[in-house]
Amino acid sequence: MTETILANADLVLPDTVQRGAVLIRDGLIAAIDPGTSVPPGAVDCEGDLLIPGLIELHTDNLERHLQPRPGVDWPHAAAILAHDGELAGTGITTVFDALRVGSVVTTRSRGTYGEYARAVAHEIIDMNAQGVLRISHRLHLRAEICSETLAEELDKFSAADGVGIISLMDHTPGQRQFRDVTQLRTYMQGKHGLSDAAFVEFLAEQQEMGNRFRAVHEAAALKAAARCGAVLASHDDTTEDQVAKSATQGVRFAEFPTTAEAARACHDLGIQVMMGAPNLIRGGSHSGNVAAADLAREGTLDILSSDYVPAALLTAALMLGDLWGDLARGIACVTAHPARAAA
Repeated sequence: MTETILANADLVLPDTVQRGAVLIRDGLIAAIDPGTSVPPGAVDCEGDLLIPGLIELHTDNLERHLQPRPGVDWPHAAAILAHDGELAGTGITTVFDALRVGSVVTTRSRGTYGEYARAVAHEIIDMNAQGVLRISHRLHLRAEICSETLAEELDKFSAADGVGIISLMDHTPGQRQFRDVTQLRTYMQGKHGLSDAAFVEFLAEQQEMGNRFRAVHEAAALKAAARCGAVLASHDDTTEDQVAKSATQGVRFAEFPTTAEAARACHDLGIQVMMGAPNLIRGGSHSGNVAAADLAREGTLDILSSDYVPAALLTAALMLGDLWGDLARGIACVTAHPARAAA
């Protein structure tokens, strides 16, 4: 039996913050005692904050390690280890690694992109089993509705893979995140250097593909979630009608709603709202969508995700604590609330 006592810390509990000590026995919390005393052999935290490990439901960080530059494929094991170490260093102890499922395989204006999720998922599962990862890794399948191979790729996953989340992501231009196609033009031309003519071609191709596959791919994603025992999430809800559809599909939480209208509709229907920590820290959305701080002030923000900056998660939770005047409430957005959403 091993014991550790972390004493004289500001303990962030579910509803309050209090000075006290935590007794950890064999890796589990055995007792919490209030007060400033430091028993013999205990670690004196000298008033530092002591909080639960952070839970990340949606991060693109692994993909950044898998392909650090366009066209550069990094060895998967090395990429997973680097991603794991980076998250551990920011206080994240459980991550749902977001893997894109659904590819474009025919020649198109922006080129093709292929399947990778099944192979990477196998490697994450194997590395978890070997005990070489610092934190707990689970799977989040980003089901790209606007793609050509979603149904076939989803069929390769089963309940044995431990898929925790499947999110319905429809990036068809003219709706949701890119309802304003001028924002999409800025993004695509800035990131991929498309000419005006190439962008017009890309826009037409994407809209045709989304409209052609939407119904069959949504059905495939719902079927896969039921088969795998995964929680369903929506993505970039913009209108009340989209939220109402999410509710009928059994969606548990909404990733990054783009409008205050959609966030309010989610709350009315019991769907938790997740926003990006970078949005909060930067003071707004880089895509011109609703600001996370505005939803926080309205009381329609429940969960934070680091999205594309792992270190943002803790910073944003502390910022929410300041905004609300309630540190425990802010920390719950990166601990208790995401845990409940994914349970």
